[in-house]
Amino acid sequence: MSVNLIDLIKGQLGPALITQASTQFGESESGISKAISGLLPAVVGGMARNASNPTLLDAIFGSASQGYLNNLVGGTSDNSVISAVLNTIFGGRASDLFSSVASFAGVNNSTVNSLANMVTGATLGTVSKYASDQNLDRAGVSRLLEQQKSHVSALLPAGLSLASLGLGDFTTSTTNNNLKDKTMNTNNQGNPDVNRAGNTHVNVDRKDNNSIWKWLLPLLLLLLAGWFLWKQCDKKNPETPMQPADSTVVVEDSTMVDTAAVTAPANRGELQDIDLNGTALRGYPNGLEQRMISYLQSGQYANANEEGLKAVWYDFDNVNFVHGSKDQLEAGSEAQIENLAKILKAYPDAKVKIGGYTDKTGNEAVNKEISQGRANFIKSQLEKYGVGSQVTGAEGYGSEFATVDASASDAERAKDRKMAVRFSK
Repeated sequence: MSVNLIDLIKGQLGPALITQASTQFGESESGISKAISGLLPAVVGGMARNASNPTLLDAIFGSASQGYLNNLVGGTSDNSVISAVLNTIFGGRASDLFSSVASFAGVNNSTVNSLANMVTGATLGTVSKYASDQNLDRAGVSRLLEQQKSHVSALLPAGLSLASLGLGDFTTSTTNNNLKDKTMNTNNQGNPDVNRAGNTHVNVDRKDNNSIWKWLLPLLLLLLAGWFLWKQCDKKNPETPMQPADSTVVVEDSTMVDTAAVTAPANRGELQDIDLNGTALRGYPNGLEQRMISYLQSGQYANANEEGLKAVWYDFDNVNFVHGSKDQLEAGSEAQIENLAKILKAYPDAKVKIGGYTDKTGNEAVNKEISQGRANFIKSQLEKYGVGSQVTGAEGYGSEFATVDASASDAERAKDRKMAVRFSK
């Protein structure tokens, strides 16, 4: 199982740093956060693509690299080493990339330039520390960076693509192979050519210039008939607006709703075996189990402090409560809590804290009460599994850290409703 460096880097770019950068650059915290979410996959992807580049490796193994982590906001600006790395991984694309991120995040281009230095410094420092802890040489670090390609696309925020970050070539070989497979199956109508834009055209044999109508005319007639039928059905059956999935329920008073109802993450894939030092746990790819195990296996927890650990939370992706309930889980949710207990038993020195979160709708007092009750319940379940001494606390934050406005759609607010866990000391 490859280590996901992105999770380790995120630990250096938490809320405290975002607040500091917001003050430093005169931007909103949400704008800073969005810009970082766009820059991080770009920087990691650029390093993965240049994993064997001497300039990059020299920067990682340089004596100053780990020192960047001590002052990311002020200590990474106008840094010649970081500038050289950015030039290496982005080249002439840097200006367009930074402009795309600035437009996406709603911040100034100059802010993105500074944040790019900060994210690059965090990445260099994190990789350097991990390499030192694991005794990796330059070849080992190159392999480690190469492995990060599989994690980059999953990190992309909605609104950005690999192409917009200058990483379109990550998918080029796959696209070309798929295109080749499709064109090889073309009937005897000539050999398809692929131009530089990725478009295909067929070289039709001029001796058979009438044969195209043998299939094209019936196809056009069929499409025309289908269009006519669809229009008739559309008139008879006007579309009823689709209502969003109801994730709120009445709680005691009809004006109070369950704004902590956790929505399962979309596109989380199929459950698979996650290796816990020889024991298989069932979890989602790059889900809570895999990410927590990767962090513990990296050895960084031993040297971490409480302030640093506060910045990284791991969302439960398979724990859901019955609507309105603080102590009743939906079927199948207990398994992930048991997995967490097994992870803690495998690492008896590790400690965690449980957190509960809601969106911004509803009564804040009720939000706090529900989120606190659910955090307490998960803590009590871990106590039943015999790892209560490793749980330092459980706290319901209500909507304190919600980022989506109460007027947004239910689907948009879903990311604010969650249960999470972080490492503690």
